[in-house]
Amino acid sequence: MQICLCSQSESRALLLGRFGVDFIQKSVDYDESQITATVAKDFVYTASKGKLEAAIRAFGLDVPLLCADTVIAAADGTILRKAKDVADARRILHMQSASTISIISSLHYKSKRLAFSDISTTHYHFAAFEKEDLEAYLESGLWAGKAGGCMVEGFCKKYIQSVDGYESTAMGLQVETLLPWIRLDQKMLQYTQGVR
Repeated sequence: MQICLCSQSESRALLLGRFGVDFIQKSVDYDESQITATVAKDFVYTASKGKLEAAIRAFGLDVPLLCADTVIAAADGTILRKAKDVADARRILHMQSASTISIISSLHYKSKRLAFSDISTTHYHFAAFEKEDLEAYLESGLWAGKAGGCMVEGFCKKYIQSVDGYESTAMGLQVETLLPWIRLDQKMLQYTQGVR
């Protein structure tokens, strides 16, 4: 059974592929700037739910839809959004250096047979980022389009002192939580087709 990942995220596509999920990838238009929530979990849930509603309008439910959103909260609870430019990325990354962050991912999976939603969090405690290393990362542009400019699978990896939660959640999609529901949906589909 094929699903539709309603996201341009390379990380999410990589995760689905790594876990053997058959999928197509189509982006959906949703304006996150309209969200007024200041609590990270509320924000990420509202964004992922909004993307799902937009995807249903755009694509229908002939193929199961998967929508997700991820935000990073600093130790003080401040939502660290995608950086607007290098200066903003530097500011956001300085907040994470020698500190703890929470990476919160919300997903919505919906087919004609079932709906599943989940919010998962992974906490990282980072050592202080080395100045030259940080500047090289900023110059690379790899931080662009990433919540909090954070790449736990890249730049941030060597600074991780401890972690609580799935790396997949931090990469934008808690696949381990999602897989049983995809399998259940597939069994329900097979059963329905068998009955006919």
